[in-house]
Amino acid sequence: MSVRLEEYEAIVGRDVIEELRVVAERVAGRRLQNINSTPVGGGVAEILTRLVPLLRELGVDATWDVIKGDEAFFATTKAFHNALHGAPEEITGEMLECYRETTALNLELMQFTGDIVWIHDPQPAGLIARKKEIGGRWVWRCHIDLSAPDPRVWDFLRPYVEAYDASIFSMPDFAQQLSIPQYMVTPSIDPLADKNRELPEEQVRAVVDKHGLDPERPIVTQISRFDRLKDPLGVIAAYRLAKRQQDCQLLLAGGGAPDDPEGMEVLREVQEAAADDRDIHVLLLPPQSDLEINALVRGSTVVMQKSIKEGFGLTVSEALWKGKPVIGGAVGGIRVQVINGLTGYLVHSPEGAARRLVRLLADPELCRQLGENGRLHVKQNFLLTRHVKDYLLVMLALEHPEESLVFLN
Repeated sequence: MSVRLEEYEAIVGRDVIEELRVVAERVAGRRLQNINSTPVGGGVAEILTRLVPLLRELGVDATWDVIKGDEAFFATTKAFHNALHGAPEEITGEMLECYRETTALNLELMQFTGDIVWIHDPQPAGLIARKKEIGGRWVWRCHIDLSAPDPRVWDFLRPYVEAYDASIFSMPDFAQQLSIPQYMVTPSIDPLADKNRELPEEQVRAVVDKHGLDPERPIVTQISRFDRLKDPLGVIAAYRLAKRQQDCQLLLAGGGAPDDPEGMEVLREVQEAAADDRDIHVLLLPPQSDLEINALVRGSTVVMQKSIKEGFGLTVSEALWKGKPVIGGAVGGIRVQVINGLTGYLVHSPEGAARRLVRLLADPELCRQLGENGRLHVKQNFLLTRHVKDYLLVMLALEHPEESLVFLN
């Protein structure tokens, strides 16, 4: 259910809301068309679900469309995704041709309606082929970690990307040598969404009980898609090392996404690794599980996001917002959310994660302090209202390409 802009005032303050209205006046009436690869599952869909209604309330004619693709296409783009993160992947000529053919199909099917067309990630990047015919301003928004991409895949995508008017990355480390302007916009969470809003303690307890967890014992949780880059097997290894010194339970919970065909295979690997350990709980949650996820995180003692590569990792901000200390892989966007020793700990290995986990499980006061710091850090940097403002400012900058300073009054 959509939330009105005024409802955020109690969280971020009146000044933030008024600033949004002032910036929005300069781009009111523009048609902003977002295009991505899936309507559910993953951070991009989650962000757009909350972002588009607020932009519309501010006077921007924002819409959201999704490309079509078959199993072969999504297997190809998943391989692209892994390779762009630097993972070894065999990229064949047939895969490149599959990408071209599916792009051609979507170029025929997609109705382009935007004064500004906002293309999210590599899957629909080839739609730029219609720019000359349709006109308008086109932006490629990259949500993934491009700090060390596979050269073959990046060289294949680069000509598409450089045909855009601008690009957006989540961190300076992800930016590439491009002939077009580049902007930095970090992702965000919605504090009023079901996944993040306050919940009564009895509801949290009921969900924890429902899934067989013992609320009287420490719970260590990782919420994420079942993806090798999220390193769920490394989380299990860290839990087993930590449990030698501190009693705890482990919860690995997540869902799938239509554009991620590897998910079920990784889930099976996780279930096999969990074996018959009754203190490891592996949950495959359906798409509409936001309230359950919220409750499970609130019922946890420590949250982990031990990714090997990560564009941002919304689950980190979600946990910090709930006052939970986070142990995260020292990669990608996790590094701007987890301030080492202040909002949680950054780690490089299961052994390092286990050491930090033991310390946190033994010190409830430290958990509380890190959690308080984390909530404040998210409030100042990673809430949806800031994200909306950044997108409005990029839209404004696109209309003044030769100006380094734009006056709002």
